[in-house]
Amino acid sequence: MFDKILIANRGEIACRVMETARAMGVKTVAVYSDADRGAKHVAMADEACHIGTGPAPADSYLLGDEIIAIAQATGAQAIHPGYGFLSENPDFVDAVEAAGLSFIGPSADAIRKMGLKDAAKVLMEEAGVPVVPGYHGTNQDAGFLQEQADQIGYPVLIKAVAGGGGKGMRLVEAAGDFAEALKSAQGEATTAFGNPDVLIEKYIQQPRHIEVQVFGDGTHAVHLFERDCSLQRRHQKVIEEAPAPGMTPEMREAMGQAGVRAAEAIGYKGAGTVEFIVDGSDGLRTDGFWFMEMNTRLQVEHPVTELITGVDLVEWQLRVASGESLPAQQDDLSITGHAFEARLYAEDVPKGFLPATGTLTHLSFPESCRADSGVRAGDTISPWYDPMISKVIVHGPTRAIALSRLSQALAETEVGGTVTNLAFLGALAAHEGFAAGEVDTGLIARDLEQLVKAPEVKPEHKAAAAMQALGLIDGSWEAGFTLWSDMRRSVHLSYQGEPFEAMVEVDGPDRQLWEFPEDPDAQVCANRIGGGWVLGGDRLPAMSQSGNTITVFDGYGLQFEVVDPLERASAAGGDQNVIEAPMPGLVKAVFAEAGQSVKEGERLAILEAMKMEHSLLAARDGVVAEVLAAAGDQVEAGAALVRLEEADS
Repeated sequence: MFDKILIANRGEIACRVMETARAMGVKTVAVYSDADRGAKHVAMADEACHIGTGPAPADSYLLGDEIIAIAQATGAQAIHPGYGFLSENPDFVDAVEAAGLSFIGPSADAIRKMGLKDAAKVLMEEAGVPVVPGYHGTNQDAGFLQEQADQIGYPVLIKAVAGGGGKGMRLVEAAGDFAEALKSAQGEATTAFGNPDVLIEKYIQQPRHIEVQVFGDGTHAVHLFERDCSLQRRHQKVIEEAPAPGMTPEMREAMGQAGVRAAEAIGYKGAGTVEFIVDGSDGLRTDGFWFMEMNTRLQVEHPVTELITGVDLVEWQLRVASGESLPAQQDDLSITGHAFEARLYAEDVPKGFLPATGTLTHLSFPESCRADSGVRAGDTISPWYDPMISKVIVHGPTRAIALSRLSQALAETEVGGTVTNLAFLGALAAHEGFAAGEVDTGLIARDLEQLVKAPEVKPEHKAAAAMQALGLIDGSWEAGFTLWSDMRRSVHLSYQGEPFEAMVEVDGPDRQLWEFPEDPDAQVCANRIGGGWVLGGDRLPAMSQSGNTITVFDGYGLQFEVVDPLERASAAGGDQNVIEAPMPGLVKAVFAEAGQSVKEGERLAILEAMKMEHSLLAARDGVVAEVLAAAGDQVEAGAALVRLEEADS
């Protein structure tokens, strides 16, 4: 076994690997960028080394030669890549091994064989793994690809051959839409992967995404059953579970063996995932699943497999990488219970799931769940990396109990300092179709309006925020009024941009009467009972405050802003003449020119932030007065990019 390993990653996966390494008595070395100097994974490691010249991944976590040099200098014997960054870069694997170090993962040859989707599918067909009908060849002529799509039959899916995470992927439902979709997919693939090549596949009408966890020692492989990752939004996984609902023993055997054949066909070593697209229109059938791709690394959702099998996959990675054979045979593995994982992100759901930044003023998870997180209270969600806060993971003896535990864990999770998708996750966990196991990759899109519905804000929530703002929770009787002042006080707050006034009459140290002029029928009586406040019939929820932002931890976290009434008029409406950057990022493209007439909703620029591209649209019809940014500019949140003027009538 290794004495020391370097973890060439950051965030929750770096912390996750360190936890297992520590339990095994293996010391760890962290690397960190400028932005991560005070990060959790840096604090957890036995040693930490600064890397690179800036916060961008290209200037830090993607510097393979520098990472290898640090591993050698610190005496690390192996490098664990985590996922993302260099985890599936075969050239990095070659360099690690050439330096006399061990790579905790598959061989460079295995990664290359699975790295391009078209070549991988040919290889899988040869290994007897079912493959979706489509074109996976090298001819990238637009007219030829259109002909292939016409032959396959619509709808078809255009996919970047070097893709992942939904980038370079477009659904085409009619022949007339193919050319534009192809151009868009190739452009995004070039930006994300430096490779514009695509493949064309038949689109499965009611698809489920079911993947098989495999593990090999370079010769033999086993599978650790399946995970269902069908709950996706824009091809990004949201909630994963294991085992898959509706799975039959025959289907599990067929998929598991297909996964093992795939792994053994390339001499796979370590943890990997074989992803299948499954036709869920008529139950799960052994002739209704097809190979999509193989992820030659540990997956984000690996904890649900760990909870149903009792296997620590990171421990297995370290043991096999150090020279051991498979820690278990197929017959040794079994499923116990059911597990769910929900991905908690800093993102603004009402604004189209826009990734968010901010400093976490408060972060708390219930003891009933496993929370794999790379951040702590006080840490900042950086614009340079994925905005994941944590993975909320639960286990139960049955799917129904596990889902109930997930709902409870999400309801009891507390995040202050940034907007999150917590309410969205809670709505998914409560979705009737999902509860019944009726899942497919289109569920979220079909029911999006219901799932993103804002939590109900009650007068009690407003009163709680106002109590916090005025310091009337833990204060003494004297805090409510003085001998010569009015016992009535008020404060102006806002919720999601809507201002309101809260007025209180302090009726002794243990009683407050709250009312709201904008809603005369809404009144709240707050009473201190047994040392704690009760508003209406409910106990005062926990809260946190940072500056003028107050988070009430009910309804998955409700954010209120304390408003200066003198600033209300200027804050009431945004300037539709100016298109601003919604977050810090890199201007990838600007389509506007001075003097150009534009229509509402027309794309004026593209901003790249948090590994995604965001289109910035005109808020109204008008004429471009000024273009204030150029492609290649690094801009801060709120930076003006384009200014409009009224169109001539």
